[in-house]
Amino acid sequence: MTDSNAVLETRIEGEIAYLTFNRPEKRNAINDAVIDGLRAFFSDIPAGVRVAILSGSGGHFSAGLDLSEQVRREPLDVMRHSRDWHAVAQRIQLGGIPVVAAMTGAVMGGGLEIAAACHVRVAEPDVRFRMPEGQRGIFVGGGASVRVANIIGADRLTEMMLTGRTYSAEEGEHLGLVHYLTETGGALGKAEELARQIASNSSAVNYLVIQSIARIANMSAEDGLYTESLAAALSQTGADAEEGLKAFLEKRQPKFG
Repeated sequence: MTDSNAVLETRIEGEIAYLTFNRPEKRNAINDAVIDGLRAFFSDIPAGVRVAILSGSGGHFSAGLDLSEQVRREPLDVMRHSRDWHAVAQRIQLGGIPVVAAMTGAVMGGGLEIAAACHVRVAEPDVRFRMPEGQRGIFVGGGASVRVANIIGADRLTEMMLTGRTYSAEEGEHLGLVHYLTETGGALGKAEELARQIASNSSAVNYLVIQSIARIANMSAEDGLYTESLAAALSQTGADAEEGLKAFLEKRQPKFG
């Protein structure tokens, strides 16, 4: 199944959904139509899809927010727009299926905010990370102060925004923005390899990993441990747990439903 529009291309191949930012003439700057496309997909994930891969066309993941739509807005409009981004990023992070970002070229501003909501991030050597909002006279509004700061630390995010510093793909790997660094042209292939591996997991455990770990990180230690026990109790009962343990004892790959 393939569904394309002017800004977000969606392609389904078996258990994997391919979502591609499709504004190459603007380095895939994210406008309201892109956000609407992401919301539509993650609000109603097609049956049978177990993993999504998010990438950008034309050599760039995304250069960030499309500033041509943001020149003049009233304060309440800006706040509503920001909260809309937050809601969509929340759907990506906590929507129930793992999302792998295959990153190339510019991963900046709002593009980095979207990438930070993904669960696995793959980068080619030409990737450049930047938070240029300080040089644009605006503050971040798509979740960077929480998600990006959780990855690289509040201190380093502050420095990035104050100076407009650019980090390379290799530096991003050291910071935690990149989980897998590939050769040139290798990001999508690696993302597909990882997506197939993730899709072979128990979908119930994938769901629990996505739903639980991010929330536990925001809890007290005691509440986090209690929540971990609840997730363990849910995961260690039922058909998937039985199949996983059987497969281990029989020295074979499990076949989860």
